[in-house]
Amino acid sequence: MEDVLPSGLLEICLLVGAPTERVRALLQGTQRKLRNLPPLDPEVLSVFVPPFISRDDVQMINTGNNFNKGKRRSFRKKKERPKIENVRSFNGEQKAPDPEDVVVPKDIDLIALPQLCFPGGLYVTSESKEDHIHFLVFTDVCGNRTYGVVAQYYQSMQDGSTSSNGQGHWESLQTGKVPVCFVPCAVCVISRYPYFNALKDCLSCLLVQLRPFRDLDVEEHIKEFAAKLFLIPSPPPGPLHLVFHMKPLQIIIPSREDPDSPIIDLDLHLPLLCFKPEQVLQIMTCILTEQRIVFFSSDWALLTLVAECFMLYLHPLQWQHTFVPILSRQMLDFVMAPTSFLMGCHTDHFDEVSTEGEDLILINIDNGDISHSKVVEEELEIPDVPAQAAETFIKRVEGLQLHFDLELCHLRASTDLGEVQTRRRAWQQKLNMDVQQTMLQLIVNIFREVKDHLNYEHRVFNSEEFLKTRAIGDQPFYKKVLETYMFHSFLKARLNRKMDAFARLDLSTRSEEDRLDLMFPTPRRLTIEKMASRRVSADRRASRRMVISMPNLQDIQLPEGPTRNSSLRKVGTGVAMRAPSKSITTFKIPEIHFPLMFQCVHSYYTDFFNHLSKAISTLPPENSALLARYFYLRGLVSLMQGKLLSALSDFQNLEKTDLRIFPTDLVRKIVETLPRSERLQADRRPELKRLISRVMEKQREVLKIDDHVKNFELPKTHMQLDDFVKRIQESGIVRDIDTIHRLFDALTVGQQKQIDPETFRDFYNYWKETEAEAQEVNLPPAVIEHLDKNECVYKLSCSVKTSYGVGKIALTQKRLFLLTEGGHPGYVPIAAFRDIEDVKSTTVAFLLLRIPTLRIKTLHKKEVFDANLKTECDLWYLIVKEMWAGKKMAYDHKDPQYIQQALTNVLLMDAVVGALQSSKSIYAASKLSYFDRMKNEVPMMVPKTTSETLKHKINPSAAETFPQAIDVLLYTPGHLDPSERLDNAHPKLWCALNEGKVVVFDASTWSIQQHCFKMGRSKLTCMVMVEQSQVWIGSQDSIIYIINTHSMSCNKQLNDHRSDVTDIIVEKKNGTPSEAYSSSLDGMVIAWNISTLKVNRVFQLPCQNLTSMKLHNDQLWCCTRSCILVVSIDEFQLQMKIEHHLRDVCSSFLGFQLFPERDEVWASYSGSSDLYVWNTKDLSSTPQKIHLQDCSEITCMIRVKNQLWVGSSGKLQGKSKGKIYVVSAERKSVDKELVGHADAVKALCSAEDRYVLSGSGKEEGKIAIWKAG
Repeated sequence: MEDVLPSGLLEICLLVGAPTERVRALLQGTQRKLRNLPPLDPEVLSVFVPPFISRDDVQMINTGNNFNKGKRRSFRKKKERPKIENVRSFNGEQKAPDPEDVVVPKDIDLIALPQLCFPGGLYVTSESKEDHIHFLVFTDVCGNRTYGVVAQYYQSMQDGSTSSNGQGHWESLQTGKVPVCFVPCAVCVISRYPYFNALKDCLSCLLVQLRPFRDLDVEEHIKEFAAKLFLIPSPPPGPLHLVFHMKPLQIIIPSREDPDSPIIDLDLHLPLLCFKPEQVLQIMTCILTEQRIVFFSSDWALLTLVAECFMLYLHPLQWQHTFVPILSRQMLDFVMAPTSFLMGCHTDHFDEVSTEGEDLILINIDNGDISHSKVVEEELEIPDVPAQAAETFIKRVEGLQLHFDLELCHLRASTDLGEVQTRRRAWQQKLNMDVQQTMLQLIVNIFREVKDHLNYEHRVFNSEEFLKTRAIGDQPFYKKVLETYMFHSFLKARLNRKMDAFARLDLSTRSEEDRLDLMFPTPRRLTIEKMASRRVSADRRASRRMVISMPNLQDIQLPEGPTRNSSLRKVGTGVAMRAPSKSITTFKIPEIHFPLMFQCVHSYYTDFFNHLSKAISTLPPENSALLARYFYLRGLVSLMQGKLLSALSDFQNLEKTDLRIFPTDLVRKIVETLPRSERLQADRRPELKRLISRVMEKQREVLKIDDHVKNFELPKTHMQLDDFVKRIQESGIVRDIDTIHRLFDALTVGQQKQIDPETFRDFYNYWKETEAEAQEVNLPPAVIEHLDKNECVYKLSCSVKTSYGVGKIALTQKRLFLLTEGGHPGYVPIAAFRDIEDVKSTTVAFLLLRIPTLRIKTLHKKEVFDANLKTECDLWYLIVKEMWAGKKMAYDHKDPQYIQQALTNVLLMDAVVGALQSSKSIYAASKLSYFDRMKNEVPMMVPKTTSETLKHKINPSAAETFPQAIDVLLYTPGHLDPSERLDNAHPKLWCALNEGKVVVFDASTWSIQQHCFKMGRSKLTCMVMVEQSQVWIGSQDSIIYIINTHSMSCNKQLNDHRSDVTDIIVEKKNGTPSEAYSSSLDGMVIAWNISTLKVNRVFQLPCQNLTSMKLHNDQLWCCTRSCILVVSIDEFQLQMKIEHHLRDVCSSFLGFQLFPERDEVWASYSGSSDLYVWNTKDLSSTPQKIHLQDCSEITCMIRVKNQLWVGSSGKLQGKSKGKIYVVSAERKSVDKELVGHADAVKALCSAEDRYVLSGSGKEEGKIAIWKAG
């Protein structure tokens, strides 16, 4: 339980110093001056560990609570430990520590700790010195860290007794006696949390309180101090900080920002005061390349704080090696360790460490110097941070306000200590956020393009190709970083698609071009804009980012296709994108009264519980984030009181307020330790019974996360088809399985159906060489001005003679042009692919020879273009025909992905011909002419009505290896919230794929905004926008997932259904959402309060198999497989029933739509191709039947204005197709038949009644956008 139950602020408190007897013995018999005395060995004088109340009281408070059993292990003295008689009990009496009385937390080493409390040695002095505080960090073998704060103060020794500084000076004034000497003591507080500032403030208050007291009184006060800290909980992640009073200061315990973020309770800008921005980058490089690093300072406190700041700068990367920010004199040999480490030493030891240590990076915090010790073999070189990332970082740091005094210049002088504290904390909090954002942006700018070289399916990173795409000057840095443990862990997180701080910032700063890359993965080439930028600034080798507009809902036009990122782009420039300020609430913890008896602790927890309950009752339900923190804390308080069911109830409330802080392990432990009587009580409460069931089932379902990372390597054995598919996907060349199958056929022409390693290597190398050569294409300005900014040159021919002159034929995704040669290279247009009328491969006589010639005829030119391509002619013929066919299909089907697929096909053809170098290479390449073959074999004529109505198509499965069925679609209109980024104000299209995946598109550009986040592992069944900030998603796992549309994350869920959630609808009153209704397959309907997420009413239908609902005039229309029921929403009274009328047909209701203004209900049956219309005024009459021609089966329906759009699976030219029928409600006839999918239509949704969006099955997996009306 120790690892599960959240610790209080304090784990253990110790008093460390030299025993009085040893000081007295040192002083006796010596005439030396005090400054010449040798240092004493510090010892642990007293140990203060919980529990801090008597054994009987402990039993009383923990009656029925098994949580404190076995939490501590005994502290027993060993021979080398301090003598037993020098350790005092909690009551100050000297005695041997009974193992039952003195116990310490695991992993706290009491042998080494005294040295770290006095890292410079314990010296008796003739003068009192100022109190001193420094910080410690301990790391166990598992990498878990514990933190210590040490306060040193001086006791005067007079007549063989000691007293604190203040008392000693007062007595000397009264008696005239002069203290013999001053002996340093230290109070060390050890915590599981890095609350450096808070614990420093606490110890500062303690030192003030200790001044008037003598030896034994000191220990009693330290015990009370430790007991108080032990009772202070650590706040849960989020916007709530805890406050408590410790005379004379208010202590603030800050929370971490989110569960994955670190606690930050120190001044993050300290390194920026000690080092120039360039030096900070050097240190970051040393850390990222995992060097052996030693910090030096004359200030022990600064060593830990600066080192810890650099650890926080790495977030979300983590230092995984030895971390000892303070080394005492006795520990200096640690720097001889052969592995990577980060340590800290006093500047007094600089010469010794630099002389004895080898290959060390030596960083002097006091003067800002960075050097290295002697090098064993070759020169120790630390590479520079990538130039563009460094430039951006330096600009951002220069824009930070690092000095608080400058903030105070215009403010009045404060006369209140609390006001000064509050003002300083607010300034520091804002600065910390700015520093965090600056450092995170640096990490993102360094590693942003790693994702472009990952294969998620096979968990492969192509490090070689990644390095090739880095600028020459940046490659030494990346070569070192890619070998580190830190980067390996970073890769695991990327491959696991972890949504951490890195991923969130990367996503929020992603350009439109980056988003389109998710939809159109094509080979890397320089855009014309980047090429022009490279010419302007060849030294920097960077370019502006392009934002490519895809069609929007107002004006949909077919684009020529987006481009792939290259490495030569400029990472975010200019001064920082500031992190939005987040409101923080503080909660004051009640006072703890002493002496610490059971009644006092009980009173403290009762007050704590009551204060939290009052806060919960007064907080509006809209503030769910704060409510969740109060529930969490109240659950902890109930747990400490032994009220386990109350704790479970509060933790259960987290599911509806903020699921991210739900303590799964803690709840499971509570359930496992519940007494039988309380378990029976829990089972009688439905919400607790469901909670217990889910938590225990989740434990059984825990799957081992596959976290291996493989570096791409060329195969060494022959490959069958399946292995070849895997290898090609790993290489990053192509992901689509069908395309890889065609590539396999091409490379195995005329031989056994397997590919040898040599053929694969030749193909791979040719592909990569061609890609590299394309990066070096450098068009003159006279040519660039004729091309669009987002065009890329994908292929150049050899220099050939043409009817337009001598030059090289260039291919982009839009056109062919001639790059003329001579004194002034120029641009001569050949043809845009959309204008080509005919392409032929022929021969032209020249003397006695017949020269192979490519002939291209265009629509608007009389003259025909001829090019004497000779040996290249057959390949170019295939290439042009494929691009021409792909362009035609893209235009006919309004699907720009066809252009990208055609482009990939022609580049694969080129690589196949280059790799095979045989007489069969052209025939082999023709296997990849997919679109040209489709055009010739099956002329794909798009019906005129379809062509006129269809506006655009998008592919949510573009980043997957194969198409995925679209289960649900939801369009949400845009809105502008001042607290949001501008792109969050755009309308969105939500698309549910299989296994709980959701892809979100920006509906103004049709680019992917959020790629594939998961809602469980089951099929998603329905989606609805309940209010502007919430999208509810129902699942077959019986859960309703609630998405926060601002953060685009799921932090709430509703678990009250016991079967598949089938539908969710929202009731609006005066245009405002008031209630939500959800249904499940077992016939249960739940009415929800949208604000509080509480259940208003529950109704169980008399029949099961409830599939959908509609709301009209305070009536709920419920469709089951056997009938349609109409019930009132207030009392769920049955008011109407439409019976299944096809008694002779083994079918069931599929769905229905209401036309209340016509008093009509339209419905369909599963497996049927007919619509049935009932008149609600006369249900006894036979419904009107509307037959849908060439329809195999109706699959879905949606009402748009006065029309019913019906999705189906149908037939066209003998092939299965997804058809949409647009049926007029007035005429009861089909207005349009639309054929836009190659598989059944699975989902329909409306976009403001102006457009209709349809999603298809897994054979195609695309979304079509249709003009409504």
